Amino acid sequence: MAFLRLDRVSKYYGDNCVVADFDLSVEKGEFVSLLGPSGCGKTTTLQMIAGFADVTKGRIELDGRDITHVQPNTRGLGIVFQSYALFPHMTVSDNVTFGLKMRKVPKEERVERTREALALVKLDKFGDRYPREMSGGQRQRVALARALVINPPVLLLDEPLSNLDAKLREEMQYELRRIQRKVGTTTIMVTHDQAEALSISDRVVVMQDGRATQVDAPYQMYEHPRSEFISTFVGKTNLVAGKVVGLAGGQATVESGALHVEVDGAGLALGDAVQISLRPEKLIVVPAGQGKLPCSVAVRYFLGTQWMYELDSPLGRLTVLAPNDGSRRPQDEGDAVGLDWAAGVVRVLAAGSAK
Repeated sequence: MAFLRLDRVSKYYGDNCVVADFDLSVEKGEFVSLLGPSGCGKTTTLQMIAGFADVTKGRIELDGRDITHVQPNTRGLGIVFQSYALFPHMTVSDNVTFGLKMRKVPKEERVERTREALALVKLDKFGDRYPREMSGGQRQRVALARALVINPPVLLLDEPLSNLDAKLREEMQYELRRIQRKVGTTTIMVTHDQAEALSISDRVVVMQDGRATQVDAPYQMYEHPRSEFISTFVGKTNLVAGKVVGLAGGQATVESGALHVEVDGAGLALGDAVQISLRPEKLIVVPAGQGKLPCSVAVRYFLGTQWMYELDSPLGRLTVLAPNDGSRRPQDEGDAVGLDWAAGVVRVLAAGSAK
């Protein structure tokens, strides 16, 4: 039995459906991210789990207990808000121990658990400071320690890294995952950042228009998106219209102009209109006259670790990401080039799949 289960959970504000028939089963100790654009219903889903938003329809169970209509303060969940919501007039130690005081934990135990929680987030020497004296990353860790010190069955994270600068945000992604793995707390995180979700989650739930459109392990999600929306939201891709012109031995031949590619034929029928998906980092710029497509460099951008090219091709404008590994001269704008890719990297999506 799943440790946390959402069964056909829906949320309406009047006639406006924000979350529709949402199903999710989370195992104990699992780290699951709700990923999607603004307005997709991910934060509302988290608020229903926390008890801050009423469930219109459906059921939420925690460890076999129905908590659908249980008050937030009796669910015992740990929550880290986007703003951290620290008490500015309290020291770091007082902020962390606050939840234990509310639960009437004996003082000696409070002191020890607070010390352990601050050590876990590497702030054990900062207990006497006030939040205003801490950096953004340190305040984020204080909020995390405060949520974990009560030993919650589930930790809920609402865009916990969104207020940090890019470098610190990346560092804190891995710090957050380290802490979660060490403690083993079942964790649900809301984020709109694809890299964040893919890098630290056991599974990712992509949400669109209040529904879960795909629930998968990060690698599976990225490599095998089920819709055009997922293929473009989870990473970048080039989409080219095509048609299935052959089926044999479980493989399908897809045609787009003069290009013919062989792909997995599962679920495809002869004559189907499809979208060919080509990830930019899996395309290889080769000398003119080589590869599968003749192209010319329209625009190039230097990204530090990579070069990004916009290529004009018989299929239209294509984006390519090439590593800045020093092994070859960067292509100049106007250069004639070829475009190649390895076998097995092409994906196809049904034309008109959810956008």
